[in-house]
Amino acid sequence: MRGFEKTRDYQYLDFDLPKRSTKHSAGYDLALIEDLVIPAGKIALGKTGIKAYMQEGEVLKIHARSSLALKRGLMLANGVGVIDRDYYSNEENDGHIMISLYNYTDKDITLRKGERVAQAIFEKFLTSSDDSIQTAKRKGGFGSTGR
Repeated sequence: MRGFEKTRDYQYLDFDLPKRSTKHSAGYDLALIEDLVIPAGKIALGKTGIKAYMQEGEVLKIHARSSLALKRGLMLANGVGVIDRDYYSNEENDGHIMISLYNYTDKDITLRKGERVAQAIFEKFLTSSDDSIQTAKRKGGFGSTGR
């Protein structure tokens, strides 16, 4: 099983869960749940109000929509976002997927509620044969594995 749910803080909002645009699309479109202003040359976090659950050995990767750079002058600040399985329902932010956007233009950019800014793709991943990680359950939220 894999899919998306609203996070506990945004259950009350009326918005659609991510979906694919066509039968052959790999990515699930991620939209903002509130307006976002990204100052020129700065990074801002866009809220999606969603979290993702997935099976063991899977990851959710967040990619920019192809029109984001060309039409808006924006890119994902981290290149590709990685949502690990244990990010789901973490104690700090309930697994809220936020989109880190960098405005590389010289003008402030406003994104509107409901605007699709990224796409999420579920993928299988491999580990090395000598991998023996036994770390306890994740406690933190956004960017927590690098603390």
